[in-house]
Amino acid sequence: MTYPGEFFVDGEPIADTAAPDGPLAERWTRRRSTGRLVNPANRRRLDVIVVGSGLAGGSAAATLGELGYRVRCYCYQDSPRRAHSIAAQGGINAAKNYRNDGDSVERLFHDTIKGGDFRSRESNVYRLAEVSVEIIDQCVAQGVPFAREYGGLLDTRSFGGAQVSRTFYARGQTGQQLLLGAYQALERQVNAGTVAMHTRHEMLDLIVVDGRARGIVVRDLETGAVTVDLADAVVLASGGYGNVFYLSTNAKGCNVTASWRAHRRGALFANPAYTQIHPTCIPVSGEHQSKLTLMSESLRNDGRVWVPQQAGDTRSPGDIPEDERDYFLERRYPAYGNLVPRDIASRATKAVCDEGRGVGPGGRGVYLDFADALSRLGRPAVEAKYGNLFEMYERITGEDPYVTPMRIYPAVHYTMGGLWVDYDLRSTIPGLFVIGEANFSDHGANRLGASALMQGLADGYFVLPNTIGAYLADGPFQKLTPKHPAVVEARTAVADRVQKLLTIDGDRSVDSFHRELGKIMWEYCGMERTDAGLRKAIELIRSLRAEFWARVKVPGTGAELNQSLERAGRVADFFELAELMCIDALHRTESCGGHFRAESQTPDGEALRNDDEFSYVAAWEFGEQPVLHKEALTFEYEKPSQRSYS
Repeated sequence: MTYPGEFFVDGEPIADTAAPDGPLAERWTRRRSTGRLVNPANRRRLDVIVVGSGLAGGSAAATLGELGYRVRCYCYQDSPRRAHSIAAQGGINAAKNYRNDGDSVERLFHDTIKGGDFRSRESNVYRLAEVSVEIIDQCVAQGVPFAREYGGLLDTRSFGGAQVSRTFYARGQTGQQLLLGAYQALERQVNAGTVAMHTRHEMLDLIVVDGRARGIVVRDLETGAVTVDLADAVVLASGGYGNVFYLSTNAKGCNVTASWRAHRRGALFANPAYTQIHPTCIPVSGEHQSKLTLMSESLRNDGRVWVPQQAGDTRSPGDIPEDERDYFLERRYPAYGNLVPRDIASRATKAVCDEGRGVGPGGRGVYLDFADALSRLGRPAVEAKYGNLFEMYERITGEDPYVTPMRIYPAVHYTMGGLWVDYDLRSTIPGLFVIGEANFSDHGANRLGASALMQGLADGYFVLPNTIGAYLADGPFQKLTPKHPAVVEARTAVADRVQKLLTIDGDRSVDSFHRELGKIMWEYCGMERTDAGLRKAIELIRSLRAEFWARVKVPGTGAELNQSLERAGRVADFFELAELMCIDALHRTESCGGHFRAESQTPDGEALRNDDEFSYVAAWEFGEQPVLHKEALTFEYEKPSQRSYS
């Protein structure tokens, strides 16, 4: 067991003091009704910086601009349309109950709390479920082309962890269509002059003056110019950190730098070890592969997951008769079958592959078979639902899933950890708000499918615009200039760091270090963690980080487009994050959602929580030794229980 002082020190408890009390169903209404407001005329005098332009950042910038604030939005892509939100395929949850199958805000709240393994706040999750119904109306009004039934009503489908059909979708392009809706709202405000868009700029530090977040340091990725931008508040919407594993379903540019720079400036980082492993990804195909591809969880509506009954069975799937197949999810979890939550399905898949029953190269895969659906529905109906996904799979693998079952295996997909925020989405640095995947707040230890898009749009369209005013009502704050000592210090620190990376002039590429770090993290802090493995990982990470700062080779200069330099800065932050992830995983000696400790499992191999000792949010303060601040979780409406999907 790990004790404070070995890898970390205990700090003072932390609490979310912003959440209203009273009946759960009334809290968000009370918060909106009693929060301080900013007069419309005064909003024109207030500057807000938004970092990130995906679903959370794009919707937030658009909505804040519509409200009349002076907004400047930054992204490192060449267009907000290139944000990683575009890759989401399967759908977005909402408690509309269009299918009349018993859904409600309360049921979505229950499923999300349970799916997160009772490691999220009741107030936040209920608000998310409550706002979900408004998101669909907002997006329909924007023209998002959700799938519709024959009669013209919006269609829904089922997703893992739910027994009702509440997932709205646009074929396999839901993220793309929602992002285009947010992008159009954003561009409308750009045209109106309330939002200034800065593409191809990367945030490299947070400017904190007198304890408040007052701006950012950015690098122009085309010219290399390092500049500062000052404002009354900063909103981080910079996404998750799954690429610490090198191989993940995230876009290659996804990184932790914006969040990590804020963490180094004083923002607490919560639950970093909570990583989601998605069960439905195309297996790794080779040593030099640079990323993984997600196949939508929606495929588990009609695809059946199976492996051969016998280990070492190398026959083609068509030659294996039904009675020699193991539909292991249906067997182990009859109530939910193939639609168990992602963490459950991922561990079950790993287990059968570890038994030697996996399929494909290296035995790291299981079949996702659509033969039954094709027989029952016919090919045209399957094509209408999943055609673009089937086409994508065939282009990547060269195999036709209409003829041969897909092969899938778990991969890193989403991160539930992130900067700590209160109910108002404020971090521990006044003036710094964090939204979407960049914060930790709503998903607990495991995210249910189709809830990431829900959280991003809830934060951006509905929550932040209603809570940021309480902070900005005290503004405008003291006017700053680039000559202020704190601003100069932050800009100088960024320039020095860039120069240091350029002058090491070693003999190893950035990617070689990143790939090696990813292997360490996947092996020891991936789908299954052990005490011994995590200790070894910390040792290996520290050694590799020291080697990185001695041997990394970054060609070119800082005064030009230099993608090696971009990646070097991001990987340097990944090294520090990786160590904290392992420390967080090591200290939490329970199994919980996506965090599975081999030492803590039930007799049948399921995750075994320890509510008496670990019913808290682990919020870490940056330091030579990280400082652990615990936010106690209390449950008034949902009694924590052993998760069961059988």
